[in-house]
Amino acid sequence: MTMKYCPRCAAPLTRLPLAGRDRVCCPDHQCGYVFWDNPLPVVAALIEREGSVLLARNHGWPADMFGLITGFIERGESPEQALLREVKEELSLDVDRYELIGVYPFPRKNELIIAYHATAIGDVTLNEELAEYKLVLPAELRPWAHGTGLAMRDWLARRTLPTGT
Repeated sequence: MTMKYCPRCAAPLTRLPLAGRDRVCCPDHQCGYVFWDNPLPVVAALIEREGSVLLARNHGWPADMFGLITGFIERGESPEQALLREVKEELSLDVDRYELIGVYPFPRKNELIIAYHATAIGDVTLNEELAEYKLVLPAELRPWAHGTGLAMRDWLARRTLPTGT
């Protein structure tokens, strides 16, 4: 937690016991500010195209690092609406079918990942966030041990393909 002062009244923040945990709070009881530090909801799309899975690389990632399409759920959106929007924004594809893979905690980034398997139609056009993409056969996928890799592992297990773990 990097905030030092209350965003409501500017009093110095402190840690106080609240709801069974120490929370960052404003000591001014009239202000009542509490930083709950709840995880942010994120959608992830494991996109299947032409029998392969589409993996993308963000510009800031190493050249050999690829992952699923992900994005934050915006105010007023359902997870499904966020899925459709993120795939359209990042790849210019229209999702034509999707199903929930599962929900996964990602404590390192304080996120809760809601992962879907999706098929999409259209021609891939990357937005400014993405550097490149590749299509990987399911049998060649090697899930990573955290975050969206857990969704990939579960999707592969349901398909009775090797999970690489």
